[in-house]
Amino acid sequence: MDYVREVSTHEIYQWDPDDTLSAPWSIARDSGGSKCGLPPIRFRIAAYDYGIKENILRLLRQKGFGVTVVPAATTAEEVLALDLDGIFLSNGPGDPAALPYAHEAVRGLMGKKPIFGVCLGHQILGVACGGSTFKLKFGHRGANQPVKDLRSSKVAITAQNHGFAVDPDSLPANVEVTHINLNDGTVEGMRHKELPIFSVQYHPEAAPGPHDASYFFEQFADLIEKQR
Repeated sequence: MDYVREVSTHEIYQWDPDDTLSAPWSIARDSGGSKCGLPPIRFRIAAYDYGIKENILRLLRQKGFGVTVVPAATTAEEVLALDLDGIFLSNGPGDPAALPYAHEAVRGLMGKKPIFGVCLGHQILGVACGGSTFKLKFGHRGANQPVKDLRSSKVAITAQNHGFAVDPDSLPANVEVTHINLNDGTVEGMRHKELPIFSVQYHPEAAPGPHDASYFFEQFADLIEKQR
């Protein structure tokens, strides 16, 4: 079943154009709480709303992104017409195999713009690259999922809430698995070897935490910078 159409926005909109919703909060003893300033916008991106969490949008703005949120069924041609710097594929509910329009749109964007996907966006990207997904016997739920980066051997504690995963044996040779779940060995991250594309299965912006993986937003910015 396609749950994404039920939760996605129906119209394109700009996230927080007045910078009133995104500023991080700090607790100060003398004032009780104060807002920190936001950095200037370095890059403007389109964020596909498959069921996007507001904290992803807040953190993207905190990392210097100006975000245009687009409905889940927006075509590649419509997104490219916005002339933005990169594409973000959000989290969302349900079975990634039930979203052929999302697979088609992402295929049309590959090689045109840098792409970063998380959670359902990661699974959609896996299918768009030529892979497939499957339903987990035990879904990943909670804020204590251990994930290993196969390139650095570092382990991060991550927040996850999903019941499907990308099948590593289905991925083409030009897609590399970069992260695995240490509980069951499933795919937690991947990157394209030739195109500026990468994704992770978990929530790098988890609120209130853990925050082990928030550095992926800086990696996305670096990827866009290299493509300019």
